[in-house]
Amino acid sequence: MPWRVRQPGFPGLLRAICGQQISNQAAGAIWRRLSALPGALEPAGLLALDDAALCGTAGLSRPKAAHARSLAAACLEGRLDFAALAGMEDAAAVAHIAAVKGLGPWTAAVHLLFAEQRPDVFPAGDLALAASAAHLLGLPARPGPKPLAELALAWRPWRSLAARLLWHHWRFVTGRPAVEDAPEPVP
Repeated sequence: MPWRVRQPGFPGLLRAICGQQISNQAAGAIWRRLSALPGALEPAGLLALDDAALCGTAGLSRPKAAHARSLAAACLEGRLDFAALAGMEDAAAVAHIAAVKGLGPWTAAVHLLFAEQRPDVFPAGDLALAASAAHLLGLPARPGPKPLAELALAWRPWRSLAARLLWHHWRFVTGRPAVEDAPEPVP
């Protein structure tokens, strides 16, 4: 099973924004274009980019470009402190990230799981996780976020591993590639 890892800090969270509500393949294509833009992987550099670069060249939707700018501003203003995340419990870390406009619990959990390598984070709002759990467990329907989170409680303290296994299962069932096209840039 491929073990997906992302950069911590600003680039990793920016990568999670790219993946909001789209397929891994589409997110990978956008990420390749975005990360190739000079300065895009630094908060100040990203804020210097206009919509022609972020939306036109990179392919971000206007809302995702706004989320990326919100993230960059929060980093520069000190409202988002990546160094402080290490000392926070998982729920507090999710809340700290999700306090930034455009970054909800899913984005926060995905970042903590892949970039911060937290062992017990579960993005219960993920549709692929819900579909995989329904398929694997023979549920009559795809569970919503609250029922899926309740189901995942049984997998504590390894919910991150459970999420990875569920995603892997769903990729296998649907025939989708197991890894994203583009390697993550090395910090």
